[in-house]
Amino acid sequence: MLYLKPIINGTGNYYIEAQTLDARQTDVIVDYLGEQFVVELKIWHGNEYNERGEKQLLAYLDYFHQETGYMLSFNFNKKKTVGIKKLRIEDKVLIEAVV
Repeated sequence: MLYLKPIINGTGNYYIEAQTLDARQTDVIVDYLGEQFVVELKIWHGNEYNERGEKQLLAYLDYFHQETGYMLSFNFNKKKTVGIKKLRIEDKVLIEAVV
């Protein structure tokens, strides 16, 4: 958030753990220059946990009527594979970053 705040300062807003009307809580929503970005934050606990995060993000994208979502996973394993990948799931695009 320290990195994001100065970028959007005065040009947009961000919401942390914003509650949706169906009582779900998103991790981060960013409104910037007329666009909305839905971001899911996860701590890496394996592929199964990651897939649940993807499904959760897909539901948020449907809720906010967005086609692209972002998932940032923090992996503390010593043998981790870091990087960014782009996935197409159903009619949505997920950009996933592992750090």
